[in-house]
Amino acid sequence: MLSFFNGFYEAVDPFLIWFYRITGVPIIDYFIGTFILSFLTVVIGEVCVSLAVKFNRSHIDGMKVEVTRKEKLSISAYESGDQQSYQALNKEATDTWGKHFFMMAAYSCGILCPIPFALGWMQTRFQDVEFTVGFPLSLLGMETVGFQFSFFPIYIACRILFKYLRPWLPYFRGVHKMLTAGPEAP
Repeated sequence: MLSFFNGFYEAVDPFLIWFYRITGVPIIDYFIGTFILSFLTVVIGEVCVSLAVKFNRSHIDGMKVEVTRKEKLSISAYESGDQQSYQALNKEATDTWGKHFFMMAAYSCGILCPIPFALGWMQTRFQDVEFTVGFPLSLLGMETVGFQFSFFPIYIACRILFKYLRPWLPYFRGVHKMLTAGPEAP
């Protein structure tokens, strides 16, 4: 398994390291390269999750429709005074909603799957690079930090940027519409 990762990192290295050599100023290049790597990580994660959601779209929509149907039936039972049916239908709707919720949470975790690969590649290049820590972090007893300390804030900034760019990007425009649209009624 280790040879797979070493081969993967060797294959992507010439492409990725190019972004770390754009200006010739090492610190600026580091942040430009890390920004581009982080943005690529966001995009790859979004593609993976969008494909998974598209593949399971009918199941996801079916769950949404089932929740809506059970909610309406439980409200009708409540309004008619049938407490036993109301509780049973409400429980079924809640169970289906819970399954849908946790399935979507799992998809959301899938967005993060490229991060270990990005950090693994960065480790091959920047393992020995340390940044001196200034005030106020120096008060915590830290003198230096590694590449991970800079990667995560940049990744979060890229994720926020991507959120605003998604409706305007060609492939993701359709994904955005799919995610914001309601389920198709059977």
